[in-house]
Amino acid sequence: MSSSATPLTCEQALEDLRTLLRFDTTNPPGNEVAAASWLVERLRAVGLQPEVLSSAGRPNVLVRVPGDGSAGGPLLLTGHIDVVAVDREHWTHDPFAGDIADGYLWGRGAIDMKYMVIYCLYATMRIAASGRTPGRDIIFAAVSDEEAGCTHGSKFLVEQHADKVRATHMLGEFGGFSQDGNGVRFYPVQVAEKGVCQLHLRAKGDPGHGSIPIAANAVTRLSEAVARLGRTRLPRHPTETVRAFVSAMAAAQKAPARQVLMQVLNPLVGDTILDRVMPDKSVADTLNAALRNTVTPTMLQAGAQKNVIPSVATATLDGRLIPGQTREDLWREVQAVIGSDYEHEIITYAQGRENKGFATDPVYQAICQNIRDTDPSGVPVPYMLTGFTDAQQFGRLGMQCYGYAPIRFPVGDNIRFARLVHGHDERIHVDGFFWGIEAFCQLVNRLVGLS
Repeated sequence: MSSSATPLTCEQALEDLRTLLRFDTTNPPGNEVAAASWLVERLRAVGLQPEVLSSAGRPNVLVRVPGDGSAGGPLLLTGHIDVVAVDREHWTHDPFAGDIADGYLWGRGAIDMKYMVIYCLYATMRIAASGRTPGRDIIFAAVSDEEAGCTHGSKFLVEQHADKVRATHMLGEFGGFSQDGNGVRFYPVQVAEKGVCQLHLRAKGDPGHGSIPIAANAVTRLSEAVARLGRTRLPRHPTETVRAFVSAMAAAQKAPARQVLMQVLNPLVGDTILDRVMPDKSVADTLNAALRNTVTPTMLQAGAQKNVIPSVATATLDGRLIPGQTREDLWREVQAVIGSDYEHEIITYAQGRENKGFATDPVYQAICQNIRDTDPSGVPVPYMLTGFTDAQQFGRLGMQCYGYAPIRFPVGDNIRFARLVHGHDERIHVDGFFWGIEAFCQLVNRLVGLS
């Protein structure tokens, strides 16, 4: 491979991230073509020959660095280049300007998920530019359309080009972000993620004139169902991952916090602990979602005229499934809350996934050691993402998928990573980015036998 004309330093990586953020890849519609073309040019700069595989005009950039197999099967490094929409009036800085201020790089995609694209890009380019042969194939995949369900990105690649992305292990989103609590700095490593079951819930009633209230009002009936779902927790289904997550967090605490945290797993008092004892409500909300299937009402639709009672009212429910749970399980639990007099239609469905036996997987162990090596005070913990990622699709090929994109935030800034994802003022800490990209490249080198 040829040497890169541009030094592959952390500072240049930051500039590359700023460039990538300036491409408005809001999905829908995505408009990823310009960003993908730029990635192709960056890869060519180190002598690589990437290819672009497109679905309905939505590009996916792939490149392979061949290895000699001495370190194992292929390693897939992946991130998505599309982003969610923004409400510009709520942003401190232009979300597509790549501004640096107050120690942070601001922009939509700074966290979800363009910084991981740069991590994977640099890990690949540095090895290619070194001229050394890795001990396993490295596959870099920058994909489109993750934010809208992966149809034209990872799903397309898995179903139409499986041999180009097949690997034994994958590194992607989300994981490796620092979370400080009670004097301990944790780094969650994603080893599982919930499935998705988004659906329309319909209530039917009698139409009529708005001046005459009637009991069989579809809007009223739907509202009652939505309110009950909003107030009611569905049954618990604790997984191996969640048990390991709580146990690892508790082990790092002192008494009595250690004992209290372990009680979260107790079906008799766990919900009371989440509601009344845990001081950090964002952590409590995340744990609650990790313990059970959830349904969150996100959209309501009814009526076409203000003086007409409609005969149908519809709610869109964003359902998330514990690994091992199905859409039938979720609907059964929903009916137990609202009753059987409602119709439903599945919009999106994918089962959750969990890396069984992750604790003994050398790749997981290497990730944990990477955290300890680069931040000796850090505590790695396995966790389950409550959303979904491209791992839903790539995992179908049998690979072990881990979410690990290390990033560190200053303790005093009180940053909650989950609130940056899809939130206003999405931003990444510059020094944390410098630390993270070096940590990630160090891990990849180790996994491919070049450390």
